[in-house]
Amino acid sequence: MSHSPFNTLSRFHPPGQPEALFYSLPALAAAEIGNIARLPVSLRIVLESLLRHCDGQRVSEGSIRELAEWQPRAPRSAEIPFVVARVVLQDFTGVPLLCDLAAMRHAAQAGGHDARSIEPLVPVDLVVDHSVQVDHYGTPQALQQNMRMEFERNAERYQFMKWGMQAFDTFRVVPPGVGIVHQ
Repeated sequence: MSHSPFNTLSRFHPPGQPEALFYSLPALAAAEIGNIARLPVSLRIVLESLLRHCDGQRVSEGSIRELAEWQPRAPRSAEIPFVVARVVLQDFTGVPLLCDLAAMRHAAQAGGHDARSIEPLVPVDLVVDHSVQVDHYGTPQALQQNMRMEFERNAERYQFMKWGMQAFDTFRVVPPGVGIVHQ
């Protein structure tokens, strides 16, 4: 975190914690690069990501300026890099992704390459959040009973997801009953 495009790298001191660094959108606005406050929140999130990943190659200061100066009705002339730090998937999209990764590893191995070279470049979290059916209710044991039935009904699916967690360093599974993903 040494590069500071437009001098946006800032410091803060959380109580009882060591000093931390972050890329500041207000600092970018102070540099008079675009009208940051008028950008939709979603574009501000992408802009902050560009600041963090600015390396002069994949993400340039020109990319940052282009997005910071975004206008809703202006013609689009440049491609803006989209750099993510993590991918969060629900089971309906995560299981097919895991199938694709397994198939790519198989193809790599069949082609004489190291299968482990197939690895997501960013962490992937597969959240299984809407799969438990309600068979039991009205008792303190209902959730536990429903969870047990879920794992029994879908044992093969969960074995495959467990294999994925063991096979890929950057692939994690959040099992049912732990949390949900909503946007």
